[in-house]
Amino acid sequence: MKMPMPANAPAAGVNTNTGFLFFNPDEGAVITAIVDTLIPADATGPGGVEAGVHIYIDRQLGGAYGSAARLNMQGPFRPDIATPSQGYQLPLTPAELIRAGLVDLAAYSQKTKGNTFDNLQPADRNAILTDIDGGKVTFATVPSKVVFDHLYNLVQEGYFGDPIYGGNQGKSVWKMIGFPGVAGMYTQLIEQYRNKPYTADPQSIQDFA
Repeated sequence: MKMPMPANAPAAGVNTNTGFLFFNPDEGAVITAIVDTLIPADATGPGGVEAGVHIYIDRQLGGAYGSAARLNMQGPFRPDIATPSQGYQLPLTPAELIRAGLVDLAAYSQKTKGNTFDNLQPADRNAILTDIDGGKVTFATVPSKVVFDHLYNLVQEGYFGDPIYGGNQGKSVWKMIGFPGVAGMYTQLIEQYRNKPYTADPQSIQDFA
């Protein structure tokens, strides 16, 4: 499901290719605003935008995940009667779903707040996303809660995942939470860091290339 970066991508968990490949400029501005709203920067650690989560989402939707390469897209689709255990129930690829959802979000934001989502104040953005998450918003073309849940999962993946996929830039989130990365063994460090903050540099997939 994941789309690795090219083999010649920069090492040390730093992706310098920060332009959008899937989103157009308007979509990119909204995705950036959504990420900034869900994970704003604070004194605890990096915000979602600083960590490159919007870039992670862009790369995933432009790759195999976005095109539903590993999803059953043959139907039948019955969102009216399907249970959560029966999985995704729309005839849209994740890329099509998110793109349609952004159009619906733009219309909803303009109608209820008088401006595009990315130009709203953080409190208004947060209010809209909270209502969508709570099932209080109906989009014109796609289920708003399904769109939100897809985006929310992508935001979490981009924030905590390996930097090779575009998010967690500079391993900043791993450093914040003391996660050692993808190394198979780090038992040799247990004694050194016992009852102490784990400050060793985390290891990304790129570090083993």
